[in-house]
Amino acid sequence: MKTSVNLVVIVAFTSLLFFSFRGLDQDDKWKAPAAEAKKVNPVKYDSEAQSIGKSLYAKHCKSCHGKEGLGDGTKAAELDTYPGDFTTDEVHGQTDGSLFYKISVGKDEMPGFDKKIPSEEDRWILVHYMRTLK
Repeated sequence: MKTSVNLVVIVAFTSLLFFSFRGLDQDDKWKAPAAEAKKVNPVKYDSEAQSIGKSLYAKHCKSCHGKEGLGDGTKAAELDTYPGDFTTDEVHGQTDGSLFYKISVGKDEMPGFDKKIPSEEDRWILVHYMRTLK
């Protein structure tokens, strides 16, 4: 009888842990603050901006996010977290303001690029460039 009570307690505790942590990945999405998400990209995307964006991406993003934005860069395997796939509908469904915010402030292993790329215009250009990765 004592063994079955212990088994019930163990199963109940395990279930509680499972259901408590199960939704963390879904609820822990990286979201930009609403005011930041509403910002509109002020930079016109033309051939010059595309060239700048490609260069900035190669210098600052490619090593983790990969040549085509798939999250398979040369440093990706060294990271504790998956760098993300820029070709997904989830990424392309985000506003320019959200992407600009994430590039600027960073999170966890993703550095904020407001210091490494001090030009806001260049960071907005990176947002445009990210949109080409499909």
